[in-house]
Amino acid sequence: MNKPFIPERLDPPLADFGVSISELKRNPAAVIAEARKHQVAITNRNKPVAYVISPEVWERVWDLLEDEEDARIVRQRLKSPAPRIRVEIDDLV
Repeated sequence: MNKPFIPERLDPPLADFGVSISELKRNPAAVIAEARKHQVAITNRNKPVAYVISPEVWERVWDLLEDEEDARIVRQRLKSPAPRIRVEIDDLV
């Protein structure tokens, strides 16, 4: 019988818990289940080599990355010498 899955705490805490690659191979379903509740770092020789996160966390990260890209485009366009056209918000809806 498999021993109970108990993830280790990480320092520095870039993830809530850490598990070794060996533990991941032994019990991948438990690691994935834990990742539904907490961010899990997969470690090799006590160094993170990958992270397992929930779909909800990934969607939030993706949204933030898209927002950052949109902000970069806005900053770039604000620096552009192209003429600006004034519009009223009511004309856009």
